[in-house]
Amino acid sequence: MRIAIIGGGLSGLVSAYRLSPDHEITIYEKSAELGGLLSSYHRGTYSIERYYHHFFTGDESFLHLLDELRLTEDILWLKGSTGTYLNGVIYPLTTPIEILRYPYLTIPDKIKLGLFTKKVRTFDLSELDAISAEKFLHEQVGDKIYQSFFRPLLKSKFGMNAEKVSAAWLVSRVAIRSDRSLAGERLGYLNKGFSRFINTISGQITERGGEIRISSPVTSLIRQEKTWFVNDEPYEGIIATIAPGLLREIGVPISDVPYQGAACLTMGLKRAVTNGIYWINLYDNAPYGAVIGHTCFAPFSWYGEHIIYLASYFTGNPVPDLKEQMIRDFCKKFGVQKSDILWTELSLDPFAGPLYLAGYKPRMEELTVPGMSLAGMFSAENYPERSIEGSVRAGERAAKEIISFSQLEGRPL
Repeated sequence: MRIAIIGGGLSGLVSAYRLSPDHEITIYEKSAELGGLLSSYHRGTYSIERYYHHFFTGDESFLHLLDELRLTEDILWLKGSTGTYLNGVIYPLTTPIEILRYPYLTIPDKIKLGLFTKKVRTFDLSELDAISAEKFLHEQVGDKIYQSFFRPLLKSKFGMNAEKVSAAWLVSRVAIRSDRSLAGERLGYLNKGFSRFINTISGQITERGGEIRISSPVTSLIRQEKTWFVNDEPYEGIIATIAPGLLREIGVPISDVPYQGAACLTMGLKRAVTNGIYWINLYDNAPYGAVIGHTCFAPFSWYGEHIIYLASYFTGNPVPDLKEQMIRDFCKKFGVQKSDILWTELSLDPFAGPLYLAGYKPRMEELTVPGMSLAGMFSAENYPERSIEGSVRAGERAAKEIISFSQLEGRPL
C-alpha cells in the first residue's frame, strides 16, 4: 500500500516507522529538519532542541518506542525544579518546604492548595471541558491562590488567552505533576538531547525503504474516487499530522480548532542566572511567560555553556521586534550583561499547538476527513494537554487506522 504522511514531526515519524516494514511510505516535511517542535539546533559540539522538551515516568508508549530503538540506555531521569518570578524575586516552588516558605500565600492558603492538588485526580475531565480554568480555580481555591500561584502558569503557557483556557487542561496539568516526591519532580530527558532519537527513528524508516522528503511542502491534496493525489502524485492512503488550518489552505474540507503560535528564544550564556531552577514562570509583565534554565536540568558538561529558553505564545503574528524585546527584558530582570550572551536563536511556529479553550473537546471531535487518518496535536491522544507521549500514541493509532480504512474500501494490502 502506498501511503503519504504529511508532516515529519514526531507523530508522522512514528506512523512511518510502524508502517514502513510492509508498505511504501513517503513523508513530506516542509522544513529542512525533521522532528517538528522536537527538532534541534546543531552547535558544532552539541545539539539542543529548538523548543524545550522533557517526558514523564508514565509515558509508556514513548518509553516502549525508545526500547525498540535500543535507546533505553540514553534515558536520564533528572530533577525538574520550578519557581516563580514575582516582584523582581525568584521564588523556588519545587518542594513542600519551598511552597511553605512562599511569602505570598498564608498558611491556610497553602493548606487549601495542598488539599486541592491531592483532590485533583478525582475530577472528571469531561465535565470540566466547558469551564474556564480561571472560574474553576476561583471556586476551588479562591482568588489569592489563583493570582499568585496558578495565573503565572496559565500565562506562561497561553499568554493573552490564559483566562479562557479550559479547566480540563489545568486539572490534567496539575494531576500529572501531583505525585512528585519531597525532593521534587523527576522528568525524563535523553543523553545529549533528542536529536539522536530523531536520527535513529528516521534512519530506521529509510533503511526499510521509506522515503523522507525534507524541504517539501504539500501544496495540493486532492481525492479522486479512492486515490489521493499529493502534489499530483497518487497514493492509496494519507496520514496528516499538520494543523487543520493548514489542511484547509491546501483544499481539504475540514473544520478548524484554534491554534496558538510559539516563540522560543534559545541562548547560550557564560554564567547561570536562574538560581539553579529549571522552570520559572513569570508573574511580572514580560514579553515571555517562562524562563527555562536547561542546564539546571541537563548537565552543563554536555554544552560547556549555560542554555536558557525564553518561551512566549501568541495568536496571529508575533510582534516584529520580539527577539530584541525578549533579550532586553531578560537582561534587565535577571542581571545579564550583553557580554554574557554567547549566541541567540529564535524559533517561531504559528501552529505550535491547539488552544485548549473552554469548549474545546466537541470541536476536536468534529475533526474528521473521510479516508484520511489525522494524527496532529489536535488529536484525542493529545487532549487535554499535548505531550511527547500523546504524539507517539497519535502516530501509532493513525498507522493502524489507515490500514483499517483500506480494508473497509476493499483494497489489497
